[in-house]
Amino acid sequence: MIEYRIDRRSGVATYLQIVQQTKQALRLGLLEPGDKLPTAREVVAATAINPNTVLKAYRELEREGLAEGRRGLGTFVRGTLGRGSAEGPLRAELAAWTDRARAEGLDKDDVTALFTSVVEERFEGHSTRTERTKGDET
Repeated sequence: MIEYRIDRRSGVATYLQIVQQTKQALRLGLLEPGDKLPTAREVVAATAINPNTVLKAYRELEREGLAEGRRGLGTFVRGTLGRGSAEGPLRAELAAWTDRARAEGLDKDDVTALFTSVVEERFEGHSTRTERTKGDET
């Protein structure tokens, strides 16, 4: 079962942190359709947040088709965001890269900043090329 961690200093709304962490767990295959999400009471006990915040997050997940509430039973995962078998090898490569970065003396914040900058650069560049290609077709 997923355990939510709330960062009150992040500037991200608490309900969105729950939504984002649930989506990440779905992408990584940690949650699958049919899995039960923690009850609002369990999340409140673990994080000391308002129960309405948890319910708001779960409603957002329902709106996106990723969860469904079942009266008297709880909230269950309905959809998935996983991409399939390529994630295993990619995760292993990323883990090895992270180990090398730590061996070179980078800390968690350094690694996060480096990874984020490369992802933004590569995906921004990719979408720009795709848009140019589409524009050339017309």
